[in-house]
Amino acid sequence: MAEFTTGEAVALELPIARIPTRATAFLIDVVAQTVLASMLFMAMVSVLLPGGVDTAWLNVAVLVTIVGVLVGYPVTCETAWRGRTLGKMLLGLRVVRADGGPIDFRHALTRGLAGAIVDFWMLGAFGAVAVVTSMCSPNARRVGDVLAGTVVVHAQRPLPVPLLAVAPPWLAGWAGPLPLAMLPDDLALAVRQYLSRFRTLTPIVQHELGTALVGAVCARLQAPVPTGYPPLQILGAVIAERQRRALPPPMFPVFRPGPVPIRVGP
Repeated sequence: MAEFTTGEAVALELPIARIPTRATAFLIDVVAQTVLASMLFMAMVSVLLPGGVDTAWLNVAVLVTIVGVLVGYPVTCETAWRGRTLGKMLLGLRVVRADGGPIDFRHALTRGLAGAIVDFWMLGAFGAVAVVTSMCSPNARRVGDVLAGTVVVHAQRPLPVPLLAVAPPWLAGWAGPLPLAMLPDDLALAVRQYLSRFRTLTPIVQHELGTALVGAVCARLQAPVPTGYPPLQILGAVIAERQRRALPPPMFPVFRPGPVPIRVGP
């Protein structure tokens, strides 16, 4: 078991997936990728080479098939199924962020590229690199997990629904164009913990810690610090915009009773 601190400063224990289970899930994915590669290659050959063999087009078909399957399969599955591929789904595994939250396309792409280049295929000696790095890591993380900031866990139950920050309307326009992809997960986690614990902090700590976090966030985003606003509102606007971009758009309005949102305005 490993303890994760979620974005709402809640301790969450999840069992780490070790090498035997992950290897089994990987073999299932390899079988699925083989079937997918065969189908994709046959389809491309029938389209690109309807009249006979052409070496150039055949090389194109092979290259597209290899890249599409080795990288496209895990990236697409883990993005669409929130950290799961077919093999992980069958064995009850899930890729999560280092704070226990669900991954997005950026994490899946980093893991997919690292898996194809370093962990398994091109430089990975058919998975030897992934096995060695997982054995050396306390949380069984391969190179792709380290680069993406993720962990593979046993997660049959759904992940907890995060509390949503509510941005002050007067700072929504400032936060909208910020390059939030430059904000690292550990710094975002510190900001969310500050927001959730704000009422329990003394006024001095509220001001000093908030000011330090605002300076660190704006420095990483290369954005000027808004003047005339308390740190609580600035940080709340950043986190609210980050959450808005990460959450999928709802297909239609649905009321779901849940925890009270974190208010960051008066």
